[in-house]
Amino acid sequence: MTAVPITIGMRPAPVAGAEAGTGPLVDTFGRVHRDLRISLTDRCSLRCTYCMPEQGNEWLARTSILTLDEIERVARVAASAGISTFRLTGGEPLLRTDIVDVVRRLAAIEAVAPDGTRSPVQIAMTTNGIRLPELLPGLIDAGLTRLNISIDTLRRERFRDLTRRDRLDDVLDGIAAAAASGLRPLKLNAVAVRDVNEDELVELVEFAVAHDAQLRFIEQMPLDAGHTWSRERMVTREEILETLSRRWRLTPVPGRGGAPAETWILDGGPHRVGVIASVTAPFCGACDRLRLTADGQLRNCLFSTTEFDLLPILRSEGADLDAELDAMMRGCILRKLPGHAIDDPSFLQPTRGMNAIGG
Repeated sequence: MTAVPITIGMRPAPVAGAEAGTGPLVDTFGRVHRDLRISLTDRCSLRCTYCMPEQGNEWLARTSILTLDEIERVARVAASAGISTFRLTGGEPLLRTDIVDVVRRLAAIEAVAPDGTRSPVQIAMTTNGIRLPELLPGLIDAGLTRLNISIDTLRRERFRDLTRRDRLDDVLDGIAAAAASGLRPLKLNAVAVRDVNEDELVELVEFAVAHDAQLRFIEQMPLDAGHTWSRERMVTREEILETLSRRWRLTPVPGRGGAPAETWILDGGPHRVGVIASVTAPFCGACDRLRLTADGQLRNCLFSTTEFDLLPILRSEGADLDAELDAMMRGCILRKLPGHAIDDPSFLQPTRGMNAIGG
């Protein structure tokens, strides 16, 4: 394994309307952006087969990783433009040694609504849960408000094969700690893969219900570093719902808005299940998300092949760096396409794997 400085972003020519401003972040299709996903590291304690190779990874050098001050600066500029939710991702965000400080600093930021009113931002996190038993009390005290934990299987050998690490007990301990904390909503994410875990769909939902959590199934997406994704291995939304409907009566929940998951009530409630069908039923038309990689690249789509490099701005001596950051965000948003076009023959998989982009 090697650690190398990587800069694959760009500082594109200015776009009309992309000057620094005080209004919300709106793209050319009228989508207002309220969610910034912040990747804190590309490193992870697991090696999930659909995300990254077991060996030979080229990690970002520490000098390329955004500092806490730099993350906070970008977040404050984003909040002043209407971003109201920060989701902390990785890699595995809990590997960041200053993770509690990251949450505390971001939780102190106020989002500015279009009418000028201010309100506290929401701090969410997506994690594999391994370090939650030791860190969760401090994270909650610092201001963490929502939590998603990844769990693709409940079977030890299968977990080891999927993640290439024998750490199922650690993940289950993390889920138990989250369930006991009272932090709600608690969501568990599972990527459904054919001939791997499709026989566990009902079992996974029952496990989530037992922990007062919502299971969300995710269609496997073309985001693996090895570019081995194939549609044939993906368990589709319709297949997932067909399997679950044999066990529960599923009632769709209306009013999805910009949320990535469609949700259904199980047998009249109160428990629910979700499906994120990024491939077969994309939700691009209501997307309100912007992404920041651990090395300061701004992305307007999970599947974008273009990135906008904030690092030169953050590490320069300019007179008005916040205005430059704001203008770069607006330029990034204005270049956002209507959708990711996975079903189009011209689709190109991003160069980065999921761990380097941020979940």
